[in-house]
Amino acid sequence: MAGYSDEELLELFFKGDNPAYAFNMIVRKYQQSLYWHIRRLVIVHDDANDILQEVFIKAWTGLERFRRDSGLFTWLYRIATNEALTFLKRKKKRFFLPINDVDNNLADSLESDVYYEGNAIEKKIQQAILTLPEKQRAVFNLRYHDEMKYEDMAKVLDTSEGALKASYHHAVKKIEKFIIT
Repeated sequence: MAGYSDEELLELFFKGDNPAYAFNMIVRKYQQSLYWHIRRLVIVHDDANDILQEVFIKAWTGLERFRRDSGLFTWLYRIATNEALTFLKRKKKRFFLPINDVDNNLADSLESDVYYEGNAIEKKIQQAILTLPEKQRAVFNLRYHDEMKYEDMAKVLDTSEGALKASYHHAVKKIEKFIIT
């Protein structure tokens, strides 16, 4: 799947004989990176898997209407980010908790997660990231972990590059402060 460009995969989907096969190739190309993007936002492995399933269901049902205004990569990341943020908001509402309590719950989940393999420093960084507001957390993760360009981030998060740069800068400062204290 890494051998096919997004354009080639889209052409195969729209003009090929087997759109399901083409979509399967898209899934295989992006499932790991999308999983980790979602996982860094919601922390819990099972939640990330569930959200990833929803992302690909939405992508499958929406790909026929995909206008190619953005790249396939940014379109999938936008769906994944929106699904993860929506999940966190629903979680907050379902338990009638302030978002800080949800974030504390996520931090506790990180501590007890058998799937998390990070060392103490990585865990401290992840705990620091969890103190960020949801959208700032998404900006930080996209830039730091996914090494996404601001231009692509602007498409994923539907905001300006300047706002993203400021948000990333503030996130880094908050993380530094958390780690130092």
